[in-house]
Amino acid sequence: MIKTAAFQMDPMETLSIGGDSSFALMLSAQARGIALWHYSVDDLTWQDGRLYAMAWPVEVRREEGNHFTKGEPRILDLGRDVDVVWMRQDPPFDLSYITATHLLERIQGETLVANDPASVRNAPEKLFVLDYARFMPPTMITRSLGAARGFLAEHGAMVVKPLHGNGGKAIFKVEADGANLSSLIEMFNTMWVEPHMIQAFVPGVVKGDKRIVLVDGEVAGAVNRIPGEGEIRSNLAVGGTAAKTELTAREEEICAAMGPELKRRGLIFVGIDVIGGEWLTEINVTSPTGIVAIDRFNGTDTAARIWDACEARCRS
Repeated sequence: MIKTAAFQMDPMETLSIGGDSSFALMLSAQARGIALWHYSVDDLTWQDGRLYAMAWPVEVRREEGNHFTKGEPRILDLGRDVDVVWMRQDPPFDLSYITATHLLERIQGETLVANDPASVRNAPEKLFVLDYARFMPPTMITRSLGAARGFLAEHGAMVVKPLHGNGGKAIFKVEADGANLSSLIEMFNTMWVEPHMIQAFVPGVVKGDKRIVLVDGEVAGAVNRIPGEGEIRSNLAVGGTAAKTELTAREEEICAAMGPELKRRGLIFVGIDVIGGEWLTEINVTSPTGIVAIDRFNGTDTAARIWDACEARCRS
């Protein structure tokens, strides 16, 4: 039985509680009688074979502007004092994030870490998805302007985005005439040392970009995110609008294809993105969102389902 859970995440003060999935998980845990602790990735310390965190006990409530109370901090041994650690800090998926996965991997076998840190490290959203390229729109990973021009000539309008970006940030549409393509690739190459993702533009995005949540490999629900006026980005964080939806046969096929692998990897809470009911674009494993909107439309309790999955893994 899970008695204590620690959340490695961004500051509690920054949460937008109306739609935040981490906050929903905390509320659900508290309702089960699970004691909650909060710490940031900067609070981790490894010494003499043990992993510690300076953490704060927290109580949460659905009250805007007064949604949490912190107690006095304490140093926790994350392997001995905690039943579940949730790694829920937002990307960027940088060396700090990767280092945290290496540290948390050292308490596996003592404490359940969700999502599994080694699997998170080995499954960045826009690279893990390449395992399912048969479901993706035409895609290229490159830093080469020449390669990008060849892709544009073959596929017409395309989208360029950072390989490790999040929340719909820095996503650009390049029209078929290629105006500003060279400047865009030059800017991307200056800002990021890694290659960039280029995909054929899918016109169906105007009808929405569906977020499908899988819990331990099983579909828990979906929400359609519709871009705002004049936008191609549908992320709720950048002005997209949520709408009730159902899965298409193609989306069910995609989920069935990856579900067993997600479960095998210990990826308990995953959000995948599908455009136009058929084109898979991302597999989000670092800090996926969407459960609040899904539950609002469907009358479900996805957070409780996630905790049930954690309980089952703790018992196994």
